[in-house]
Amino acid sequence: MSTTVAVPDWIKRIADEERKRDAARVREEEIAARKSDLVRLNGRRLIDELRATMTRDLDAFRSEFPGDAGRDILLETTESGGFVVRKMASPAVELTVTPNLDTAAMACHFRFTLRNNLPPREDRVELAFAGDAAETLQVRHQGTGQVFATADALSEFLLVPVLTGRPR
Repeated sequence: MSTTVAVPDWIKRIADEERKRDAARVREEEIAARKSDLVRLNGRRLIDELRATMTRDLDAFRSEFPGDAGRDILLETTESGGFVVRKMASPAVELTVTPNLDTAAMACHFRFTLRNNLPPREDRVELAFAGDAAETLQVRHQGTGQVFATADALSEFLLVPVLTGRPR
């Protein structure tokens, strides 16, 4: 003789909600794994492309002011895989870009040495690698949510404060 126990509706409802949560968690884990794969496969290429684009843009800027040593701006690669952009003339600006492919992020640190012997001003911008629906790796500003779909757009965003000597 077998006995069947009727499952109350509230238990069915909770079980359905738990199944939905489980499915959402699995989807989130799949998205995170795809993003991690994108960063692993394309992150270094994206950093290299950004560095090349910024080098091109700095050369173009310098060509607008031939012979003007005050407009000399250097870009140097760092051991961490990032780079530093330096404008030595007043107002001096240094931008350090430090990628961290393990966390899918890029830290950008601006240091503005102001005139009149005022203490330097420092600004930090946190950027994150983000994938779009087409599985293309992009960069997103953590503070504003702004997405930079191309190295050109990100170069402009990062270089304007360096070229002008003015923080955002």
